Amino acid sequence: MSNPAGAAFRRMTARSRDETHRASTPLELFFDLCFVVAVAQAGARLVHALAAGHPGNGVVGYLLVFFGIWWAWMNFSWFASAYDTDDVLYRITTLVQITGVLIFAAGVPRAFDDNDWTITVIGYSVMRLALASQWLRAAHGETGDARGCALRYAFGVTVCQFGWIGLLFLPDGAKVWAFLGLIVVELSVPLFAERRHQTPWHPQHIAERYGLFTIIVLGESIAAATVAVQSALDEHEAVAELLPIAGGGLLIVFAAWWIYFAVPIEEHLVSNREAIPWGYGHYIVFVSAAAIGAGLEVAVEQSVGKAEISVRAASAAVTVPTAVLFFTVWLLHSRHYKRGLAQQLVLPVASLLVLACTFGGESAVLLAGVVSALTVTVGVVLARREVAPQA
Repeated sequence: MSNPAGAAFRRMTARSRDETHRASTPLELFFDLCFVVAVAQAGARLVHALAAGHPGNGVVGYLLVFFGIWWAWMNFSWFASAYDTDDVLYRITTLVQITGVLIFAAGVPRAFDDNDWTITVIGYSVMRLALASQWLRAAHGETGDARGCALRYAFGVTVCQFGWIGLLFLPDGAKVWAFLGLIVVELSVPLFAERRHQTPWHPQHIAERYGLFTIIVLGESIAAATVAVQSALDEHEAVAELLPIAGGGLLIVFAAWWIYFAVPIEEHLVSNREAIPWGYGHYIVFVSAAAIGAGLEVAVEQSVGKAEISVRAASAAVTVPTAVLFFTVWLLHSRHYKRGLAQQLVLPVASLLVLACTFGGESAVLLAGVVSALTVTVGVVLARREVAPQA
């Protein structure tokens, strides 16, 4: 919905699910770009923890921080798909949410290193309470079940936010368990809010939004790995050690992009029954895609002697998230469109083969890249055989 006249206020009512040519707006793209700052901060702290030989604390902290990033992004995206008015008030409220994610990103190092979640919770509060105000505005513009749904969203988001603020006053040992409990409550809000009425999100728009964020996360992985390779070359000139990692990393990211966009997933998003598991499952897609970049950085640091871990541990930092990504994309996307056992087995088998590459020594990342490229090749060949008789 364009806003050429710069209207300050429009009545916020549901947009049509059948709206043609629905695409992401410049504001949504800007929103995504600002979220990359938080993704980069989380990835940087994960690299530091893995390279220092503290995978447990690093992975747990990364998963917890990434939940806040993903959940705030996801809630905004689904709300915008149903109620984006593109007026001045909507734009300003969205910019407030962007401010919140930048505050959140600034607090990520403290959350990782000192278990101090104060700044991140403040940033999260700004994002979430701004979203609650959007739901209240939607409730004002709606009637009947749609109004009740919007009010339940506003109530649920606000209650959860009080819980996050309360978490700051708990002892350090209790914070992780309280965090996990609040995650369960947060994930339950859409189920609670939409039990009588489904918000009219747009399937093509949602599929595009998720696809664009996947591209941005993969791009962040490439950027992080490039910086790591450049720094290693400047300091060590270890070309022979770095080329296999760089080449394998590129093949992995290229294959991840190809595999993700191989099917038109919007055709599967018919109702909440399909869309909610698909949308929730993308937490694993996003977190693993971003972790690939962190893993490549760790592999680079290990190859030049800057990481206090073994070759196998550094290789696992790349192969594990790659395998998880491939399997999750199959689970959420590909299996709905594959025909026959051979097509269905491509990605699950590829995930196992990528994991096996962990034991490939200094060539592990390159081997994983080759497996990834072969996975795409096999998938393309099988797909062409499927359609060939119809030609």
